[in-house]
Amino acid sequence: MKTAITGVLTAALWSAGSAFAATPDVTRTEVTRLLDAVEKSQCQFNRNGSWHDARAARAHLQKKYDYLDKKKMLTNSESFIERGATGSSMSGNPYQMRCPGTAVVNSAEWLKAELARVRK
Repeated sequence: MKTAITGVLTAALWSAGSAFAATPDVTRTEVTRLLDAVEKSQCQFNRNGSWHDARAARAHLQKKYDYLDKKKMLTNSESFIERGATGSSMSGNPYQMRCPGTAVVNSAEWLKAELARVRK
C-alpha cells in the first residue's frame, strides 16, 4: 500500500514539474515574430479603455511574455495569446486591435490570425 501511494505521488509530482518546464524554442521564436508583427502593424492597441500605438503595444505584450516565461507558464504560442495577450489581468477587459481600414477586433483574434501567417 505504501509503495502504491509513493508511486502515485511520484507520478503526480513528475507531471506537475513537466507542466512548468522552460518555454520551448519554437514558442520563443513564434512569439518574437508575433511581437515584431504587432510593432510593424500600424495598428493601435486598446488596453483598459486607452488606445496605444504599435510600439507601446509591443512593449506591453513583451512584459507580459517575459513574466509568463519567467514563471514557466508557456507551453506554446497559443498559451501566450491565451494567458498574456487576450485581456487585462487587472480589469478583465479584453485587449483590442484597431488597424487602418479594418474593424476593431479582440487582440486574441488578431494574434491568432497573425500566428497562422507566421507559421506558413
